[in-house]
Amino acid sequence: MKHQIKINNTSELQSAAQEFLQICSGKKIFAFTGSMGAGKTTFIKAICETMGVLDTISSPTFSIVNEYRTPKGEKIFHFDFYRIKTESEAFDMGYEDYLYSNAYSFIEWPEKIESLIPAEAVKVNIQVDKETRIVSVEL
Repeated sequence: MKHQIKINNTSELQSAAQEFLQICSGKKIFAFTGSMGAGKTTFIKAICETMGVLDTISSPTFSIVNEYRTPKGEKIFHFDFYRIKTESEAFDMGYEDYLYSNAYSFIEWPEKIESLIPAEAVKVNIQVDKETRIVSVEL
């Protein structure tokens, strides 16, 4: 099943994140694709804020993974595989411990580790059309 969420400006981010969480209720692994600068990190930040995360939410470009917690103590892992060159690097960092931990996982640049992404991952693509971001969600 496919859904689309349109974001016309940053003031719509929180409502778009709420809609996203409603659409994806019960899901925990999300694979975000989109061109550089499409807004993947910005949207993940809005989702985490909507979930109540109070930590500083930033791109894990250099650390590869950041960990956040919701007020209920639920873990959220935010990955950015942009700098990874081979899937073996994901093995070296212990990706399985994260993705199979029943925690929320938001993955940027999943195409870098495509064969390692769990089958149940929700596919999320963000495209830019002029000033509008179009978030396509495939459950």
